[in-house]
Amino acid sequence: MSISRAEYSEKLQGFWLGQNIANWTGLITEMDKVGTPETMPFYTDDDWGKPDLKAMWGEYVPHASHIKFYFQEQGQPWGSDDDTDIEYIYSFLHDQHRVSKLSAEQIRNGWLKHIYSETDAPLFQKFPDSKPQKENFLWVSNERARILMEQGMSPPETSDPANNSNSLMIDAQLTTELFGLLAPARADIAVDIALLPIRTTATLDAQWISQFYVAMHALASRVDSSISLKRQTQWLAEQAKGQLPTDSSAAKIYEFVKNQYLNNPDKDDWESTRDAVYQRYQLSAMDGYTYHQPFDAGINFAASLVSLFYGEGDIKRTVQIGALAGWDSDNPTATWGGLLGFMLGKQGVETAFNQTNLSNTYSIHRTRRNFPDQSPNQLGEDTFANMAARDLRTIDRVVVELMQGTVNTETNRWIIPL
Repeated sequence: MSISRAEYSEKLQGFWLGQNIANWTGLITEMDKVGTPETMPFYTDDDWGKPDLKAMWGEYVPHASHIKFYFQEQGQPWGSDDDTDIEYIYSFLHDQHRVSKLSAEQIRNGWLKHIYSETDAPLFQKFPDSKPQKENFLWVSNERARILMEQGMSPPETSDPANNSNSLMIDAQLTTELFGLLAPARADIAVDIALLPIRTTATLDAQWISQFYVAMHALASRVDSSISLKRQTQWLAEQAKGQLPTDSSAAKIYEFVKNQYLNNPDKDDWESTRDAVYQRYQLSAMDGYTYHQPFDAGINFAASLVSLFYGEGDIKRTVQIGALAGWDSDNPTATWGGLLGFMLGKQGVETAFNQTNLSNTYSIHRTRRNFPDQSPNQLGEDTFANMAARDLRTIDRVVVELMQGTVNTETNRWIIPL
């Protein structure tokens, strides 16, 4: 298979742009609705454009007052968040060490260098009138893994349930999708290079769900682009479900949500499937999955699939449903915003959202530390173009070292054996 490096660069920029739009849109409703419909009904399509409600911890978000798409215009960088910043770290580490596959030591040292601990984190003021507090922007399994690393452990020890009681939480789903794009068209290679980063925080169903997302991102390079985006995303999902062991809760969740969608004559009525997810999994503990927290890998995988299937390949509709579906809503939106952004490319994302003045700069130092300033003449420490160029260098190594393919410098293309 032959893939243009120049075209892939534009797609990678679409990935970063789409992921940031979706991440910051999903943050508006993050943890607003976590499964208490009797006292606080779930959001529906009718809530789009209405005022945002407080999240489960009793706060609004500082960047938006209404539930709608969020855009950052040129001149102001996109702020890093945990849905994008650890992927940024992995991208940087691959390039810094010039490797196609990160070692446990490289991951551990990278986390300790670039991620604040609970004690050395800077003060963060969420609102102009709020009291500044220390914030290292880590939660549940990521937080526990960082603590274990400080104690001397390395992956995969950091996700061993004996050490990390949060290893079935959502964390790896939002930190490893990028690895799929570092192995174009080859889900087997993508899952292999992603395995240790995934096992930094995840085991069992949480691990398999993360591998599902990685495989979808890898296979996006070989999907038939002549068919509709709806059929493309459905094909990607069906191929990637092979990462879910047949008897696993993740596989059963996938089949349940898919069949709910297929058997629903009204493809705009995604809410009924979301409500069925709540009844089946949060209340009834079906398919071997017992709900514990709104950060669970399982419940958020189900919500993610609702937005994927009912979004039918439309990036706007997919992100909109993801933001309204509930639970940890910024994670599924960021995942699908990134995947569809890659498939559309940067220009396609701008066209889809009818935007002509979107920022292409990124501020990693909002949440992480010790990175060089790659764009000293503007706000933010990096640009999507620089980030794509860095990933292209890593892919060159992956193609040659792991795929036994070639980089044709004359045509600027990869030749990838399938």
